[in-house]
Amino acid sequence: MKTNQVPLDYKIITGIINPGSRVLDLGCGSGDLMLLLVKNKRAVVQGIELNDEAIYHCVEKGLSVFHGDIDSGLPEYPDKSFDYVILNQSMQEVKNFEIVIQNALRVGEKVIVGFPNFAHINSRFMMFLRGKAPITPSLPYHWYDTPNLRFLSISDFKDYCFKNNIKIISAYYLGKNRQVSFW
Repeated sequence: MKTNQVPLDYKIITGIINPGSRVLDLGCGSGDLMLLLVKNKRAVVQGIELNDEAIYHCVEKGLSVFHGDIDSGLPEYPDKSFDYVILNQSMQEVKNFEIVIQNALRVGEKVIVGFPNFAHINSRFMMFLRGKAPITPSLPYHWYDTPNLRFLSISDFKDYCFKNNIKIISAYYLGKNRQVSFW
């Protein structure tokens, strides 16, 4: 992946991770983020992925990935065995969110979460003006073929963290091509 082709969320996550960190990527997909962390941060990475084809892509890249369902928990991992656990664009797809987030917090010193904001203004306008489920760059699926099981907003996630005594250290809001620093 060329530098100018690196997705904005990957750039932000790479900036957060300290060099040489131990990283677990839950729902790692084809491993592009993990490979970026290995190359740019010398991170020791491991992924968990359910999709067989994505796992093959990880293996082709020389990455360590386990075939598994993160909804089942992470019983094989001891407490605080990773510096970072990443849930990027996978949290809204899990069935047992509370099990996944509790296990991520248990096995990682810090957890990085990225998800599409279903309450984004463009999504609201699509619902209001067209009366249809939104299709946007961050929500590119129709209602009938979406992998998303959870439809949450940034406010929803912040409320959940507050109610469960989960401290948010920092937050980044991303637009289509850049970081958004207002609202």
